[in-house]
Amino acid sequence: MATTADIKKGLCLEYNNDIYYIVDFQHVKPGKGNAFVRTKLKSLTTGKVVDNTFQSGHTINDVRVERRKFQYLYSDDMGYNFMNNETFEQVSVQETMIENANLMKEGLEVEILIHAALETPLSVELPQYVILEVTYTEPGLRGDTATNTLKAATVETGAEVKVPLFIDAGEKIKIDTSTGNYVERAK
Repeated sequence: MATTADIKKGLCLEYNNDIYYIVDFQHVKPGKGNAFVRTKLKSLTTGKVVDNTFQSGHTINDVRVERRKFQYLYSDDMGYNFMNNETFEQVSVQETMIENANLMKEGLEVEILIHAALETPLSVELPQYVILEVTYTEPGLRGDTATNTLKAATVETGAEVKVPLFIDAGEKIKIDTSTGNYVERAK
């Protein structure tokens, strides 16, 4: 059991029969009345973000969560399969637990949040950036660079990404996994 004084970014807690991850919080002390903590909670099962306010001193049920490194192996009809880098055991995870799963390449190292008491995976976190090769894109028109125009490109995992006109097929690009947007050419 914890109180609102223990709230910090990254804390996992049990709320409304679900496990939530604290994305953001703000301690508020109004001129009149009691202090409270305004939080932004992200569900680890559905991915939905909710705003919630806890009164100061309110007790919360925190959940012990461990981050373990896994390597992405392959996907099949059962889900996405990962291998623990230390014990070499394999875990299958549903696609709903992975944000931007279409950016995962075989061999990519990810972190899986695991409920420590139940030993069940809660969610999969990709690294902040991935480097993928562009397999197909339309050629950019010469002289069409006056504006910041983007075109569609397909990368090696099959995902579609908007890239600048100067990117051609065969080039490697860096992609932000949280948004799925092009960042820069890979060096």
